[in-house]
Amino acid sequence: MKVQELLKEIATATVAKRAITNHSVLNEAYAYGSAFSRGMRIDLNGLTILLISGTASIDDEGRTVHVGDLRAQTRRTFENITGLLASEGATWHDVVRTSCYLRDIERDYQAFNEERTAFYKEQKLDPLPASTGIQAILCRPDLLVEIEAIAMFRRESTTE
Repeated sequence: MKVQELLKEIATATVAKRAITNHSVLNEAYAYGSAFSRGMRIDLNGLTILLISGTASIDDEGRTVHVGDLRAQTRRTFENITGLLASEGATWHDVVRTSCYLRDIERDYQAFNEERTAFYKEQKLDPLPASTGIQAILCRPDLLVEIEAIAMFRRESTTE
């Protein structure tokens, strides 16, 4: 195939996308009056991209858990993202970027970073994802941390 034909095929290819969900970890945001998907899966010419929405320390009923405990909220947030990744056949080894939102970055960043570092060591991540830490007013006053993640991967297709 000529390069021009290949470029034309790529340019006109349909981008397949669908919402990501894992009800055993998180309910759908609309269940408590919010309008967003937990994440979006994009399949593009053999490359899968997962865009995980801001995820926090909530349970499968949409309730905040570990109120007032930044470390426990951070761990639960990582667990929730892990479940969303797993629902799409991905792991933290596929994560290329995170955006980490802290309600009070001056007070909580050190503890957050200790928990994140410990989690990444448990996952044996190398290289580490690119990341940004941001102070933000989160959607609920009892949330101390929220994390977005982007994962990218290719999986060999198996045909029998």
